[in-house]
Amino acid sequence: MNPLDQLQPLIDPAPVPWWPPAPGWWLLAALLPLLAWGAWRLLRRLRARPVRVAAQQPLDSLRQAALQELQQLRKPYDGAPAGLWLQQLNGLLKRLCRERYPDAASHVLSSRAWLAFLDNRCPAAGLTRWMILVEGAYKPQCTLNDKAVDELDQAIATWIRKHV
Repeated sequence: MNPLDQLQPLIDPAPVPWWPPAPGWWLLAALLPLLAWGAWRLLRRLRARPVRVAAQQPLDSLRQAALQELQQLRKPYDGAPAGLWLQQLNGLLKRLCRERYPDAASHVLSSRAWLAFLDNRCPAAGLTRWMILVEGAYKPQCTLNDKAVDELDQAIATWIRKHV
């Protein structure tokens, strides 16, 4: 007989009992109901919160304020320098776009890109043909005839009415 046959195995072949669990499992068992309760409360709170719908009232008031500001701007009739008026028009349009389209980064646009942005939002206004709107503020003696002043003012009012 072989002496090695009389040795006991190093590991007990019986399976490890599953009860009682290790201390970490007790902690998880205590936290699981607490987490479920917290998730239930959070879902209840989110469902109870009223859904905010974009109100029409602020846009109407923004439109009215913009149209009123446009009317109050001094128009450069009779060959008066138009640079300041054009700057004010651009400033008004930039503020409106920053308020209405906050993610569009319209405040960094200039020249043809700015006019294209405006025209893409409201083609009925036809602002791409008014390059003087972006260039006129930089010309030393920029003047417009009365008809051009009225047409540009009308185009901007159309843009504000239809797209703000």
